[in-house]
Amino acid sequence: MKIEICAVNLQSALAAQRAGAHRIELCSALDVGGLTPSLGLIRAAVRALEIPVHVLIRPREGDFCYTDLELAIMLDDIQLCKEAGAAGVVVGALNGAGQLDLPKMKAMKAAAEGLELTCHRAFDYTQDASIALEELIKMGFSRVLSSGQSNSAFEGRFLLKALLQQADGRIDVMPGAGINAQNIQAITAVSGAKNVHFTGKKKVTPSRESDIPGLESWYWASDEQTISEIINALPAEAFPPAKP
Repeated sequence: MKIEICAVNLQSALAAQRAGAHRIELCSALDVGGLTPSLGLIRAAVRALEIPVHVLIRPREGDFCYTDLELAIMLDDIQLCKEAGAAGVVVGALNGAGQLDLPKMKAMKAAAEGLELTCHRAFDYTQDASIALEELIKMGFSRVLSSGQSNSAFEGRFLLKALLQQADGRIDVMPGAGINAQNIQAITAVSGAKNVHFTGKKKVTPSRESDIPGLESWYWASDEQTISEIINALPAEAFPPAKP
């Protein structure tokens, strides 16, 4: 079992590594589903972590139908990730018909040559998940993050199972969305997933009460104890000992 933690700041990434995560998806702005993090954060995470850092490439909130100008931004961001030493990028784009935007996806794949490729949850908004999965396999993606086209991976666990059976080892289908210590075992047992994605986040509040006009004083961060509790909810056989 491989554990990927969605981290929105450096302290989250470090907490994930301490808790035993195998990979980081680095992003910002969780409240809008995640956006591309700053170059400074990418560089800091790559320097500080021993586990791979994969970076979300998403230039704005909202839908996943991008203009050519937005594609240019994403291609530039992918190049910056390569230069910063990221191990992978997480991308996705749709057309107006609810299908993967293959020209834009292929352009991002070409820009990411040498990096591992994950398709983000744009996949969950496709009209036909089975067709989209085959397209990702044909393009050479390593994995796809999905909630099984539901509000949570638990609700979508049966479609996730079908997608994993269809994939048959050609691509990793990684459940994500709403995973916690209470449901992770059910999700993985039903779906058969060997990769899981979650945040393990909590609100970080200031040590003293303070009001910031128009802003919240708290922020989200992944919590080492919460991540550990979710990982420990999996059966021991999910983590076989390494071969000598």
